[in-house]
Amino acid sequence: MDGSRSQIRLLYAARGIRGFGDGFAIIVLPAYLTAIGYDPIDVGIIATASLLGTALLTLGIGLIAPRHDLRTLLLLGAGLMAATGLAFPHFEHFALVVLVAFVGTINPATGDLGILVPLEHAMLARDVADEERTRTFARYSLIGALSMAAGSLAAALPDLLGPAGIGRIEAFKLMFYAYAALGLVSAALYRRLPHAQMREAAPPAPLGPSRGVVYKLAALFSLDAFAGGFTVQSLMALWLFQRFDLSLSAAAVFFFWTSTASAFSYPVAAWLARRIGLVNTMVYTHIPSSVFLILAAFSPDLYVALALLLLRAALSQMDVPTRTSYVMAVVTPAERPAAASVTAVPRSLASAISPAFAGVLLTTAFSGLPLVVCGVLKIVYDVALLFSFRHIKPPEERR
Repeated sequence: MDGSRSQIRLLYAARGIRGFGDGFAIIVLPAYLTAIGYDPIDVGIIATASLLGTALLTLGIGLIAPRHDLRTLLLLGAGLMAATGLAFPHFEHFALVVLVAFVGTINPATGDLGILVPLEHAMLARDVADEERTRTFARYSLIGALSMAAGSLAAALPDLLGPAGIGRIEAFKLMFYAYAALGLVSAALYRRLPHAQMREAAPPAPLGPSRGVVYKLAALFSLDAFAGGFTVQSLMALWLFQRFDLSLSAAAVFFFWTSTASAFSYPVAAWLARRIGLVNTMVYTHIPSSVFLILAAFSPDLYVALALLLLRAALSQMDVPTRTSYVMAVVTPAERPAAASVTAVPRSLASAISPAFAGVLLTTAFSGLPLVVCGVLKIVYDVALLFSFRHIKPPEERR
């Protein structure tokens, strides 16, 4: 048991390190791309390439994870994170930037996307009791969100480095190098994990008896992710930059508070799930957050829009630990790595489509249109999820 706790603490630490890097990278990325001459349509295409590449890499990881050492795969993912940070500052040609975004680990969205996420989920779920599973994932999400909040504040560093004589683009490049260093720190943490060979437990196919449930969940999660792709954080930052002329420093502070609000919603989600169930928690917190997003799109005042987006952030991520816990609960232990990947990959693919459309919509007369489209589609997803899975209970709810 002590070894299991130590393993969980290492995974928590690695999640915090990665979250800090993601927190500043997803804000710095659109600012850097704008600084080197790209318009919103270009940024949308680059965001689409990033999410599409993430989806394909996550699919590949999910297919091989049941038969390979999870620790080795985590180390490879951390190495890719370091390589991404080193590559971005050296390319400005559009095709090369798209290639780095496609292969790399910097995602324009917050949340649980990325090739390392399903691997960490599978490691966390290995030795956790049913009664502790949701709380474990809530802590995991809490650490990730708090570290992203801290990283969001770090995104203001390029503004602070100006008086020191460092040019804006050079400051952006330094941030990417810092992201690469965090990848190396993550690798050092993963090296301390035990080997986790799952070959003996794996079924002949990556998914077995739970295939139908997993595919249905994946389809619904894809709709949710497609909607979310219209308001990935990089594009949300770009909307605030253009709609209200928000500065990079002000955006960093704002996204710090949205990430903090999301972070503290995770333990609330775990508490709520014990009382009303995982599916109900996902749905009944998600719908109000979508309403706040739609209202923000129509706000003519910066402070009203920021207040609505902050309220949205306090509710919109409560489905993250509950969704993860639900997927891990309704499949067999041997299917967990594949289930985590199969439910994550369609989400990444779906979310990869919409940023390119959102980039075009941002150039229209009503630049808030991506927010409206996102909110409406997410409400449709919530209703469909409740209708389809309200009767399928995880073990702790059946008891």
